[in-house]
Amino acid sequence: GFLISYVLTLFWNLAIIVVSQLDPHLHTPMYFFLSNLSLLDLCYTTTTVPQMLVNLQSSHKTISWAGCMAQLFIFLGLGSTECVLLAAMAYDRYAAVCHPLRYTAIMSRSLCQLMATASWLTGITASIVQTSLTLRLPLCGHNRINDFFCEVPALLSLACADTSINEAGLLVGSVAILPVPLGLILVSYSYIGAAVLRIRSAEGRCKAFNTCTSHLAVVSIFFGTGIYVYLQPPSQHPQDKGKIVSLFYGVITPMVNPLIYTLRNKDVHRALRRALRRQCWM
Repeated sequence: GFLISYVLTLFWNLAIIVVSQLDPHLHTPMYFFLSNLSLLDLCYTTTTVPQMLVNLQSSHKTISWAGCMAQLFIFLGLGSTECVLLAAMAYDRYAAVCHPLRYTAIMSRSLCQLMATASWLTGITASIVQTSLTLRLPLCGHNRINDFFCEVPALLSLACADTSINEAGLLVGSVAILPVPLGLILVSYSYIGAAVLRIRSAEGRCKAFNTCTSHLAVVSIFFGTGIYVYLQPPSQHPQDKGKIVSLFYGVITPMVNPLIYTLRNKDVHRALRRALRRQCWM
């Protein structure tokens, strides 16, 4: 099951990246951000799923300390980047719905690149801080991680020292990376909702609403599961439930993200048909 979901994740996300790059009709801010999201999801799952598949097939389910820290650093960095990127995508939808006549001027190429770069840099910085704090902790016992991959809450439970500083750092970092971008997203959608209600025709309201439903679905899944895992003290963290939730946002969400965005997206459907026709003609 995990192998099939991983293959589907690779296929769908690669398809979105390739089609968005090759089709001139998709050279827009929305698909620029969507390509970044697909790249994140590709790297996100590749960081954890191959090692998880090896461990599931083996009787000795192990990972080296260096491998665990590398997995932690990359996974944290990509997850944090996705939080900020989803906020940038919400601003793009706000500009498209609330300021349609000035949309291309507002969402210039330079602004899109700046927002994407800021998302990646924020994610890397957050990961450096959290990984550095985790590296300082002495571990004891058999160092059995009660999780499918290396995450901060699971690693803190292994420490044989006071983890209050780490828990405080994790809480501050999680608030900055989860509720703050989510708050910006909700503010954007409050303006979008007000703008949609001012549209007189039912068809216009439906069209405006449809441009946002995919993004809202992805935001709900990603932030909901992330907040459940990271915004509670590791000592009070229900580990069995936490494992299932982390599996959900670490494996399932990257697989369904491209499906959510493409299922009702006529632009992507047309681009895929054009790409297939070109391939068949060649």
